[in-house]
Amino acid sequence: MAWMYLIIAGLLEIGWPIGLKISQNPETRWQGIVIAVAFLVASGFMLWLAQKQISMGTSYAVWTGIGAAGTFLVGILFYNDAATFGRIAGVLMIISGVITLKISS
Repeated sequence: MAWMYLIIAGLLEIGWPIGLKISQNPETRWQGIVIAVAFLVASGFMLWLAQKQISMGTSYAVWTGIGAAGTFLVGILFYNDAATFGRIAGVLMIISGVITLKISS
């Protein structure tokens, strides 16, 4: 169950950078801030649950890896972020690191 909490925490981690992006528009500033804070709290709570059974270093690395890769994908799909070879290769390395941590734990 701890790994399920950790995966959910990582997916929720994607929400707060989106909230920060939304808050850059003056018309949606407060909505974006509320979204960011809500996702931060929810993600942090799920990480806390996961760390009851998964080591701190592993859980943090997986949490940030899922968040980074997911945010990268959202940026490409919805915010016209660049999808260059180097950026994609970097995210694939993050994903392979997360998989390695899961296999070795």
